[in-house]
Amino acid sequence: MFHVGHLNILRNARLACDFLIAGVVSDERAVDAKGKMPIVPLAERLEIVNSIRYVDDAVVEDVAEKLDMWRRLDFDVIIKGDDWRGTPKGDKLERDFAKVGVEVVYLPYTVHTSSTMLRQVLHTRVAN
Repeated sequence: MFHVGHLNILRNARLACDFLIAGVVSDERAVDAKGKMPIVPLAERLEIVNSIRYVDDAVVEDVAEKLDMWRRLDFDVIIKGDDWRGTPKGDKLERDFAKVGVEVVYLPYTVHTSSTMLRQVLHTRVAN
């Protein structure tokens, strides 16, 4: 679910690049990563992200490896939330992109809001 943390990342990412392409995770990739289907359908998520003034283009991220998106789009900077920094997936991201000359930039992750937290609140409210 799109939330203020996503908006913060997009706003700050815009400051770090000339042209911002935002990856919107496909339903299949979301299930692989989180074990659950997204609540908001992919077409709607793409429309939301495409409507944000900081974003020049939104694309479906439908591959397991970020390098595959790079091969498709040929970008020179990848931006992730700093919750990736120092983790196995962040370390892999840095290694992979160092080999092709892509800079990895980490931006502050919004700790007080996450899609998982929003999903839990909705589930609790629906259950009661």
